[in-house]
Amino acid sequence: MMPCPICQHNSHARSSRILSSETKERYHQCQNLNCSCTFKSMESITGIVARPLEATPPPAAPAKTRTSRLGS
Repeated sequence: MMPCPICQHNSHARSSRILSSETKERYHQCQNLNCSCTFKSMESITGIVARPLEATPPPAAPAKTRTSRLGS
């Protein structure tokens, strides 16, 4: 949640786009109907708090299987 820069009410993120491997631009809209300000913010990585000992890729997702309907 990002407060609206005009009225300080809650805003919702509407969309975002990746600008680099460490930066994202996010578009927000104020939830106050009397304001409805639309604005953007930047989100970036400023540092790593804890690094894994070994970075491994996640396991593959299980294959989807089709099941038949009972009683058909």
